[in-house]
Amino acid sequence: MKKLAALIALALMTQPARAQDPAAKWSLAIHGGAGTLDPAQMTPEKRVAYEAALQAALDAGAKVLAGGGEALDAVKAAIIIMEDSPLFNAGKGAVFTWDGTNELDASIMDGRDRSAGAVAGVKTVKNPILLADTVRTGSEHVFLIGKGAEDFAATKGFAVTPPAYFATPERREALERLKAEKLSALDVDHKFGTVGAVALDQKGNLAAGTSTGGMTGKRWGRVGDAPLIGAGTYADNRSCAVSATGWGEFFIRVGVAHEICARLRATREAKVALAGEDAEDGGVKAAEAQYIADAVMADVAQLGGDGGVILVTPEGDPVYSFNTTGMYRGRATSAGMREVAIFGGEARVSKAPNH
Repeated sequence: MKKLAALIALALMTQPARAQDPAAKWSLAIHGGAGTLDPAQMTPEKRVAYEAALQAALDAGAKVLAGGGEALDAVKAAIIIMEDSPLFNAGKGAVFTWDGTNELDASIMDGRDRSAGAVAGVKTVKNPILLADTVRTGSEHVFLIGKGAEDFAATKGFAVTPPAYFATPERREALERLKAEKLSALDVDHKFGTVGAVALDQKGNLAAGTSTGGMTGKRWGRVGDAPLIGAGTYADNRSCAVSATGWGEFFIRVGVAHEICARLRATREAKVALAGEDAEDGGVKAAEAQYIADAVMADVAQLGGDGGVILVTPEGDPVYSFNTTGMYRGRATSAGMREVAIFGGEARVSKAPNH
């Protein structure tokens, strides 16, 4: 047993990423928020609108991957569509703070070298996910906040977007109701509208990104998990790519995104140490990835939090896990999977577009 334990420990420290087939598959998963979603309150018109928005984001990311593009570009393409849609709590349509402003957070990570970028509390950047990526590539830092992040954006040529662009009547009404009825953010936000995407490209590289407006009525510069690398976003070619949505305080405490990737990496490398790198069972199966994601989400629930995650493994399996009644979500793969869904237990098949 001691010899076996030593082998596993050595593998965990030294095992490189598994070699990828040049003709490798691609995979993509997206989310638009998880929460207490009531099917009885979902009108046919509203369902059509959400499914169309999810489909547009899924198609944008899938087009990049099917054309041989990078996972990072697919993640950005999908998230931009959702940041531009008023249906989600990211970019246009973000929730209001207690002071009546829209403060935006985002993060992105490249699984090849674990480079990452994040921003929080920005008010004048149309697509925060692009600014987060520019922090990753155009600075020596990982995380910029508030005015500093906006000053950095100006030096990189980002246009100043008027704050009025982000505001919508529905989000303003939610803030007014929260104040008038002395409610909590959870009473008016029946879903966490954070958006995110994870991808595996044909070269075997992984990437993840997340973008949000936070929680209605947030005060004192509150920041949730979405822009925190390791909590709301994580990507590592040796394990997986994860994007989370939910009650950020609990996702931070669990370190959800990194925890899932760490468990997957340990599982894969222990199997390699036992069976050999070329063994048929050396990779992580979809069911194993699902089990690990569910276990971490159960930990969140035990602490009192709720929400969900999407993840993609190096084997190309796109996985969901959420402990709420629903999560706006979608996934697509080179093997032909195409689906968008809202409530638990459903998978509405969609067709690939003709690009």
